[in-house]
Amino acid sequence: MQTQTIIENVQPYVNTIVTAAAGVLTAFVLGGLNKLKTKVNVWLEARTTAAQREVIHKVAGEAFALAQTAFKEAGGERKLQEALQYASLTLTSQGIVVSQVELRSAIEKAYLEYKAKTKAVLATEAQPNEEAAQAAAKEAVSGLAAKLNDFLAQAAAEVASVVPTQVHSEPEPISASVEAVQAAVIAE
Repeated sequence: MQTQTIIENVQPYVNTIVTAAAGVLTAFVLGGLNKLKTKVNVWLEARTTAAQREVIHKVAGEAFALAQTAFKEAGGERKLQEALQYASLTLTSQGIVVSQVELRSAIEKAYLEYKAKTKAVLATEAQPNEEAAQAAAKEAVSGLAAKLNDFLAQAAAEVASVVPTQVHSEPEPISASVEAVQAAVIAE
């Protein structure tokens, strides 16, 4: 009997402890889910913003291209205004709200990228590529070497034809006899 009275006396305390522990555990689980929800929302907002930024930059590039081609004769400020108008209308139709400053900076970025690409293409066209320059140098050197060889061959041939007639390396024996030479001298 005593055991039963002890259990009956302790029962409310045990229920209170179990209920409190369940409450604490539930609070931790809900706090973790709330933190996870916040992180997921931040991630989704970042992803949406990145996707929107990509769309903004594509539309800004289109706007710049349109202004550059459709308004060739217009000045830079008019081209910018036309590009801003096109980009603003296009983005609004897609449900993307952008400030004029942000839109202008995107169009300016497209312009600077275009200038950088144009400058790089012009620089590449102005300077021959390394392989072509090496091939031209090799061809010039081989042509020069061929001309030098021809010149040396001609000079050697001229020297060879002149040297035997002018210079003798050893005296040739005289075939006439001394008496024949004396008779020729006396006859004169």
